[in-house]
Amino acid sequence: MNMRDDKWLSQGASAEVARRISTHFASPYAARDEDAVRRDMVRDEQTVLRPAYQRDVEKILNVPAYNRLAGKTQVFSFASNDDVTRRGLHVQLVSRVARDIGRALGLNLELIEAIGLGHDIGHTPFGHAGERFLNAILHERCGRYFFHNVHSVRVLNALYHRNLTLQTLDGALCHNGEYERRRFTPTGITSFEALDGAVRAAIHEGDRVVSHLVPMTLEGCVVRISDIVAYVGKDRADAIRAHHVSAGDFHRGQAGDYNAFALGYFIADIVEHSLEGTARGAGPHGWIAMSDEAFHELARAKAENYATIYQTTELSGETAELVGELFHAVYDTAIGWLEAGDESSPIFRHHIAQLERESSYYGQHYDWQSDFDQTCVDYLASMSDNYFIALASKIDPHLTAKLPQHPYFRDGS
Repeated sequence: MNMRDDKWLSQGASAEVARRISTHFASPYAARDEDAVRRDMVRDEQTVLRPAYQRDVEKILNVPAYNRLAGKTQVFSFASNDDVTRRGLHVQLVSRVARDIGRALGLNLELIEAIGLGHDIGHTPFGHAGERFLNAILHERCGRYFFHNVHSVRVLNALYHRNLTLQTLDGALCHNGEYERRRFTPTGITSFEALDGAVRAAIHEGDRVVSHLVPMTLEGCVVRISDIVAYVGKDRADAIRAHHVSAGDFHRGQAGDYNAFALGYFIADIVEHSLEGTARGAGPHGWIAMSDEAFHELARAKAENYATIYQTTELSGETAELVGELFHAVYDTAIGWLEAGDESSPIFRHHIAQLERESSYYGQHYDWQSDFDQTCVDYLASMSDNYFIALASKIDPHLTAKLPQHPYFRDGS
């Protein structure tokens, strides 16, 4: 099969993309660096060498929480296979897919990269299972909700004080790849007051708010759809690589190698059906869209992934119950350390002390004392899988010993 990247583009779309690239076309709806908004506009004034969104990219890459993504689950938590995707690679793949689309459409690639690299920085260990466990604990104790995209804003904005642009933070908040749409029109948040209000509403009202968030920029819309495109095929490749399923367990859809097909087909389709939405005269905001055919295929493939992969990984059934128990044990123990003011405990040494150092550099303070539950959420969400397991082993070694063990070498091999 001819797998040329442009095989899915019509001749007219291919010619228009070539024209845009050769003339360095900038969509009139693209985010402009001069329109970037920060809470402190003086501290990070853009320069010729470091324009606004490029600064955001560099800030995100230097946040300690970004490093930890390399040790966090994307889908498979206990596979002894270094080739299985971790969340650190996932955010790079999302950024790459989104940049491919943005380049063809004439959008701001630095903003796309900043949103792509930062969108999952608030994710828990153990992927979406960890997110569910932490949300359940927080909601039971306080009536509040935990969402990784909402927490990503807190990590970049309130914990590490990186003074990122409103546009980047909005893209992280509104990226949630669990809610696919055929067409995205930028809307909603236009100020930090609105961003803060959306964060508060999501924490207190939950999915009713989160499911309706839409990015304020076309760049954010591109990252949001690219999140699904990046994982829908890659997760299948990882499932086969981890021996969780075989290739024959999937309906092959429109190509044998689904990841290669997905990247070529969906990227081309999004570009084809967004060209008009990024050209002059496309209404007040422009749009990013897919064809009905591509949208239905994406939704079908995602649903198949849920049935074949996500609902049947090791973080389901008895193992899910076990990891859930460990989340409770770690959370309850951390609360006890805070209530006792035990400065020798891990939450003080590895979490509070680090954030206080980070905050002091910017003349800020980590307010860990006013809300112990929030401090525990900050701590647990920051952990890599291995750190969580190591801490849980200190707290309850008997329970941790029951976790799946998959050594690299078996039977003396």
